[in-house]
Amino acid sequence: MAAERDPEGRAAARPLLTDLYQATMALGYWRAGRARDHAEFELFFRRCPFGGAFALAAGLRDCVRFLHAFRLRDADVQFLASVLPPDTDPAFFEHLRALDCSGVTVRALPEGSLAFPGVPLLQVSGPLLVVQLLETPLLCLVSYASLVATNAARLRLIAGPDKRLLEMGLRRAQGPDGGLTASTYSYLGGFDSSSNVLAGQLRGVPVAGTLAHSFITSFSGSEVPPDPVLAPAAGEGPGVDLAASVKEWLERVCAHLGLGVQEPHPGERAAFLAYALAFPRAFHGLLDSYSVWRSGLPNFLAVALALGELGYRPMGVRLDSGDLLQLAQEVRTVFRATAAHFQVPWLESVPIAVSNNIDEEELARLAQEGSEVNVIGIGTSVVTCPQQPSLGCVYKLVSVGGQPRMKMTEDPEKQTLPGSKAAFRLLGYDGSLLLDLLQLAEEPPPQAGQELRVWPQGAQEPHTVRPAQVEPLLRLWVQQGQLCEPLPSLAESRAFAQLSLSRLSPEHKRLQSPALYQVALSERLRALVDCLRGGGPL
Repeated sequence: MAAERDPEGRAAARPLLTDLYQATMALGYWRAGRARDHAEFELFFRRCPFGGAFALAAGLRDCVRFLHAFRLRDADVQFLASVLPPDTDPAFFEHLRALDCSGVTVRALPEGSLAFPGVPLLQVSGPLLVVQLLETPLLCLVSYASLVATNAARLRLIAGPDKRLLEMGLRRAQGPDGGLTASTYSYLGGFDSSSNVLAGQLRGVPVAGTLAHSFITSFSGSEVPPDPVLAPAAGEGPGVDLAASVKEWLERVCAHLGLGVQEPHPGERAAFLAYALAFPRAFHGLLDSYSVWRSGLPNFLAVALALGELGYRPMGVRLDSGDLLQLAQEVRTVFRATAAHFQVPWLESVPIAVSNNIDEEELARLAQEGSEVNVIGIGTSVVTCPQQPSLGCVYKLVSVGGQPRMKMTEDPEKQTLPGSKAAFRLLGYDGSLLLDLLQLAEEPPPQAGQELRVWPQGAQEPHTVRPAQVEPLLRLWVQQGQLCEPLPSLAESRAFAQLSLSRLSPEHKRLQSPALYQVALSERLRALVDCLRGGGPL
């Protein structure tokens, strides 16, 4: 019943979707009497993906759902008992049975926010044992979602605002959970729809789909529709035998195109006819099952023109092989000539969709000026993120008991920033983004119009900046286990992502060799880092 009230709950992660060492550390904390020590972790990434200069934050909604449902069932505890040492104190397992996230607080970037290296996507605080157990599931929920959303945003930037992008990668995705995540967050990143029906049911993603080659090749041409009569679109007047009308139109179309009436494949035509009878208001033709020019196009035109006489308009055609850009241009030329010949102006603007392993390079070709492509279906290149399969998010301890903690290592890139922090985005007088600022939570927030000394990450000297506007980045979403404000819908987060990207300067949005966006530390945070590195007193 709970799943019926919250269908998304069926997709929530389970507590044991984690690494075993989270459970072994939990036992260690409990045995040391530290299970309830207050601790804070930050989830962030160190480098922007795909060689770019930005990422989109995503996965917050999944994290909140996971925290709400977090509870170890008897079967979960029994399994942990089977993999932990047999002499583990039974009282530890009773402690696990009582765990929930009622003591957990989460601050986070809103979904669809621009995100940059080192700036927390999530800040998670609460009892040490619990927030440690949350590490792996939260990383799993945020990392891939943000990666896919960023990948989709890059593809949208290449395609421009006018091309419709369809995500159709479920069959190529890394399992059903990966497929659902990819469909959800490619939509957030800027795609218009998905072929994934479950993403529509559970997440509200607009779904789209028509027909495959198997539908067309399943017909031989000998099939007789049980009821070929179709009523006019307006609902007035007698019905028409659509099969007979298509046959008449085929002769006229073939004469116009200089083809023999026997050349178009009869099975393909029967498939188009069957689909048109099932979907007269959404007829769509897949043109390349046999030959685009000798079969697919004339068969489509015959059915489309027969439907047109009854007041219906086809929804489009799809090309799935060959030089898609050139084919689309040539198909459009035929549409225009046929529209003029038969005096049916609507035929000129029938949408042309393309698919077939489209990557960033091919998408750039299809989106160039003069392209006649209207809809682009992308599968593998959006769901598998082939240029970079992982965002590399990390979840690091920054304070325990109010005292800062810092990971210090021989690799400077893997050192962490200590202490509970606030994050702000500083903007110039023209509304441009200047930099993101990290500072200690107890510091007063920066003020618009006031000069600040900051330390850009990696810089040896401070930098002075005077922001015209200051925006706090991290919002309080969950406090002591309770949701503080309603989460935006997926469609709202999608719109926010596009707004966020519109504010980013072109040099930072470049997909090749972009200018890096600055993230800086306040002087007090920088001083704390230097102090801990040097081993001095806090």
